[in-house]
Amino acid sequence: MVVALFSTVRSNASFAHRSFSHASRFTLTMDVRIQQSVVANLSNRPAPVEVGPFVIGMDPTTASPHINYATPHPGAVITAADVSDLVAAFRAADRKPRLEYVISCASGLEALLVAAGFIVEARHTYLVCVPGALTTPPTLDHLKLHEPGTDAERAALISAQNEAFGGDPVASSADVARLRRQQEAGGVIVMAVTDDGTCAGGGGAAPPTGAVSEVAGIAVRAPYRRRGLAGAITAEITRRLFTKGAEITWLEASSEDSWRIYERVGYRPAGERLYVGLG
Repeated sequence: MVVALFSTVRSNASFAHRSFSHASRFTLTMDVRIQQSVVANLSNRPAPVEVGPFVIGMDPTTASPHINYATPHPGAVITAADVSDLVAAFRAADRKPRLEYVISCASGLEALLVAAGFIVEARHTYLVCVPGALTTPPTLDHLKLHEPGTDAERAALISAQNEAFGGDPVASSADVARLRRQQEAGGVIVMAVTDDGTCAGGGGAAPPTGAVSEVAGIAVRAPYRRRGLAGAITAEITRRLFTKGAEITWLEASSEDSWRIYERVGYRPAGERLYVGLG
């Protein structure tokens, strides 16, 4: 089954409009496992809310819609009334109604959301890696990869990520506490540090649930790009997750460049996810 997944051929279509067959039983099972991991991650937020077939991952320390969002339980029957209840729950919490989910796991949901006024933000192909497929890049000169062990190191990593993604480079105390909680819960965080102690970038992963974990936030500050650092960070996070017992790691690529980076360390396309929000 794994061989069938990893023999998937990349489409010649543009990156934003790639689509991949969900015909095989393995791919459908993979979709369900990924969606179940998203449900579990949101359920572990500080203040999760169950609304019918949905779970909202609420975090009172931030209003970010990229942290406070909902996802459906895979295979659940969903009605227009369920969507209305979901919107009401978001409004009651003073949060933007927003969802992320594996498309095949909620047939018909997109139409219900669009009818309720939601706007599709993006369609992303997710990629997966299994232990036998991971490729470890060569060691990089003058850069060391390790897990942050102090709040000062966590703040440095968050600042590097924010800078790389074009955000406010200042790390708030809430951001640092959130990263610390992720580590304490069994997640993996990796930062790249230069010989002089500068944080060049990093990334992390949620604690494995059902032997599945999402790798996210891979970031490299501009002066340290084009050296293979993003691939090295991704591979190290993935390796540590497999050491913790993960069977599947997954992530999403935001561009052709990041797609190639992830493929070089062993990730392959497996399914599609939808991002949708209501103003």
